[in-house]
Amino acid sequence: MAACVVVAACAHALLALAASREKSFTADELGHLTGGYTFNTRHDYRLHPENGLLPQRWQALPAAWATVNYPSLDHRDWRESDVWSFGRRFFYQTGNAHEWIVFTGRAMNTCFAIGTLLLVAGWTWHLFGRAGLLVAMPFAALCPTMLAHSALATSDMAMAFFFLASASAYAWHLRSDRTSVYVLSAVTFSLACVAKYTAVLLLPVLAALILLRWLLPGGSNPTWAGCREATTAGRQLRALGLSAGVHATAAWAGIWAFCGFRFTTFHPRLPPGEFPVSWDYLYAGSGLIGRLVQFCHDWHVLPEAFLYGFMFVVKHAEARAAFLDGDYSIHGWLEFFPQALVYKTTPALLAAVLLALVVIGLGRSRLGRSAFRRPLIQASPLVVVFVIYWAFSLSSNLNIGHRHILPTYPMLYIATGALGWAAMQLVTRKMMRPLLAGALMLLWPALHARETWRTHPHYLAYFSPVIGGSAQGYRHLVDSSLDWGQDLPGMAEWLAVHRRPTDKVFFSYFGTADPTYYGITGIALPSILDFRQSHPWYELDEGIYAISATMLQQVYQPIRGPWTTDQENEYQALHRLAALFDGIQSEGTSEQWAEVQARWQRYENLRFARLCHYLRAREPDAMIGYSILIYRLDATEVQNAIHG
Repeated sequence: MAACVVVAACAHALLALAASREKSFTADELGHLTGGYTFNTRHDYRLHPENGLLPQRWQALPAAWATVNYPSLDHRDWRESDVWSFGRRFFYQTGNAHEWIVFTGRAMNTCFAIGTLLLVAGWTWHLFGRAGLLVAMPFAALCPTMLAHSALATSDMAMAFFFLASASAYAWHLRSDRTSVYVLSAVTFSLACVAKYTAVLLLPVLAALILLRWLLPGGSNPTWAGCREATTAGRQLRALGLSAGVHATAAWAGIWAFCGFRFTTFHPRLPPGEFPVSWDYLYAGSGLIGRLVQFCHDWHVLPEAFLYGFMFVVKHAEARAAFLDGDYSIHGWLEFFPQALVYKTTPALLAAVLLALVVIGLGRSRLGRSAFRRPLIQASPLVVVFVIYWAFSLSSNLNIGHRHILPTYPMLYIATGALGWAAMQLVTRKMMRPLLAGALMLLWPALHARETWRTHPHYLAYFSPVIGGSAQGYRHLVDSSLDWGQDLPGMAEWLAVHRRPTDKVFFSYFGTADPTYYGITGIALPSILDFRQSHPWYELDEGIYAISATMLQQVYQPIRGPWTTDQENEYQALHRLAALFDGIQSEGTSEQWAEVQARWQRYENLRFARLCHYLRAREPDAMIGYSILIYRLDATEVQNAIHG
């Protein structure tokens, strides 16, 4: 059985890596790998400290061990800590084989995915036995959500692993007097703290586990948090106090270790710099959290880079542009993550989880309360993690991606194990057990696997047939739920086949990779990042329009939401200045030129928003990985879009 689990985990990693070979790197991977390589080799933490020191360092280890060219530090983007412009130079302007850097970083990340699958296997075996394990593992190993993030050099899978690992180890520690368990819990918690800043949610999780330890004592077990004979409330409190101190010390030491045991972010022997966002801006309106971070900063309680990254995340979670079902918001929606769960999860998995809950309820009534008490106590850490994480997610303003509920998916996989357990426990006729077990272990997961295979290799763009499948995904969710900049190779292949010699190509790309690296040439429409490259005047004309789904929905552009009368009036007024814009090239110094340039940029954004408003009502002519939409427009359609 152990061999089957290992094979399933390795097969999952291979499937994920094989799919990732066909993709350009996603928007965040450029920052992750550039930051991680800089942390490892330059011991400077100015570039991208806000997304998990551990996964960035881990993913960049192969590049750090190899011979990789590094950009000059005598540059504006180093002084301004601009990880995106600096990363562009690192990947594309230094002669590095960047596909190798990206692939090895992704391969390192699959270790977290394998670890998560092994945790799922261990929990399922513990709760539901061998039959449950045979049901849960296919659901976990072949889930498109897991496959999408297993082979990406980001921090999401690392957090999914460490969140479950830390909660599991602490729950074990609360009932064990073994020193090895004590150490395992402290070390796991320490690593979780540098995996991603959402690890702060482990604090209420651990507090809830302590409360459950009191409410669900578990018979005559006198062990409390490593103390063997904690039979009185006083001894229990002392044991918990010591445990809290050990875990806090481990976390503190781990954070300092990952920041090189140095308080300052900028290495003293490297060219100086400044943060991309000032401390004053981060502290503004931050309340108690800001005052606490400022105290830790002033007294050097924790490294500056860690504190800066934490405040950066807190500040940017206060309000963030988001998109759901054609609606726009900066404060999110209560229903965002529940709907994302339905949209991005296979119907087979959702149905299995719902039936598992019914089975557990039926089993409780059939087997009796006492028979169910022990499994409920054993499963309590999973329930606590799921409930607290979902409570935070529902209240969050950061509604930019389905990936933010990835740490709750292992609990769904484990729950499906109840179906295998039911086949063995609730069916009294022995001859029926093999038939039911076979149906549960083969047929039901096969429906789940079929959905996953149909979307291969576009796992990130998977959407349930409940809403029309992946081809309709761009109407419901964007950004990292669908379009994270991953489909430039597919776009290049499509253009090589379908582009005629006379076709002009206009493209708007949501990502950080360089389209020209893949041979994609044409006129760049407004995109998520311009890397300080100015846009000279250009006319929109008939041709091929390749637009990323996130750009089509205008989520992060200056012109958001439905087209309005005020926008139309402003657009028409600026359109009369088109002859003036036509004189713009790329450089200028006079104040008059600067004013004309600003008006041109505003006009360009308005014109692009008007074009996207037109295209949203039109079916695309093709889709690249479901994330880049292709429109072939003739002269009449272009005129209708920008003047009609």
